[in-house]
Amino acid sequence: MNVLKHNQIARRTFLRGCGAVLALPFLDAMQARGAEGARAPKRVAFFYTPNGVAQKAWHPLEAGHDFVLSPTLQPLQPVRDKVSLFSNLGRVKVPGTDGHAQAGACYLSTAAPDELSPAGYPLKRTIDQVIADTAGKSTPFRSLELSCNSFTDNRESVYFDNISWYGHGHVARSIKDPRKVFQRLFNVKEHQANASVLDLVLADAKDLHGKLGRLDRHKLDEYMESVRTVEQQIERITKSQVDIRDLNFEQPEKLWTTMRRDEYIQIMGDLMVLALQTDLTRVSTMMVAPERWSTPLMFEDVFVKPIDHHGWTHNQNNAKVLADLEKLDHFHMRQFVRICQKMDAIQEGETTLLDNMMFTYGSGLSSGMLHECTNLPTVIAGSAGGLLKTNRYDQHPEETPIANLWVSMAQIMGCPVKQLGDSTGDLKGFLA
Repeated sequence: MNVLKHNQIARRTFLRGCGAVLALPFLDAMQARGAEGARAPKRVAFFYTPNGVAQKAWHPLEAGHDFVLSPTLQPLQPVRDKVSLFSNLGRVKVPGTDGHAQAGACYLSTAAPDELSPAGYPLKRTIDQVIADTAGKSTPFRSLELSCNSFTDNRESVYFDNISWYGHGHVARSIKDPRKVFQRLFNVKEHQANASVLDLVLADAKDLHGKLGRLDRHKLDEYMESVRTVEQQIERITKSQVDIRDLNFEQPEKLWTTMRRDEYIQIMGDLMVLALQTDLTRVSTMMVAPERWSTPLMFEDVFVKPIDHHGWTHNQNNAKVLADLEKLDHFHMRQFVRICQKMDAIQEGETTLLDNMMFTYGSGLSSGMLHECTNLPTVIAGSAGGLLKTNRYDQHPEETPIANLWVSMAQIMGCPVKQLGDSTGDLKGFLA
């Protein structure tokens, strides 16, 4: 009788070549044969939108299972079976300090009002970094911080452009340039910056290919192609700079400033997905834009000219402005869903990457007009490996601390955390 030999592959397998290191996705061959309940790791990521949301178009009319999506949440329809929505979660606001600076800098820490930093903001260690203390022990990078901030005027301080903090005065500064993110993740040396990572690791990949089963070979091919797609996107942006220079146009200061908003958000999302998929990290944050920052910004296919998001939020009594804000919220939700769908297309055993995620859409303000931080918009995609109920809308008691949600998420990620900021316990009814 012929016996099919199975080659098990270690979870922390890398492809290597000429100074480049490329982590692999979760393959069937990484699961121990005969092991009961072999699972892909759980991950957590945050998709942060600035300046709050247009309230009326955001909130569904009724809570419960299989709730009716509101106008802003309509893009969630393709993944609604894998999302959960929460209302009445918020934090204590510190009077006398800027509402927008607090919104971003305090979103993931919800520090108590008496825990002020020297700058006057209630800064503490954010929950992503608390989780990274535990999850980061198993990955090359403890966390990954990204920002889709294409502004070049630097008119705002660090508090408006970062949501991740190691502690008082110690920001986990986000990366804005997709090329730098890619080079950081895949460790390409300076003299090889223009070479393809895939070309560098081709020999190692070819050797591994012969050790895998048919399904894993297909997965590996798909993964390598997804990396190539990201490289090609970055290369196209770089080439466009050469073309602009040849035409004697004024070259933008940085590459990512030439991108459309949707392209910028999606390429950063692709890089985040690659990092999570390959277990380079299990913790990530991504700001789709910084807080406040009133310089006009272009949103192609949504508005015909650059808009001032922050300024609009203070004019919501104008019906036309309010309708435009709802369009912008709808745009951000579409970007979130596109990233969710990419995660859901990545198989991990009998589940998907999205199934093993807690991918949170949120903002540090509910109303940008009133600078309110109660009833913060909160959506979670994924079920953390089946631990969370999905396709549900939970209305919690008013003024429930969002820190209760952060504590519950940290506990799911294996962190021995019982209290954070103004939390009063874990979030009731969060687990399945």
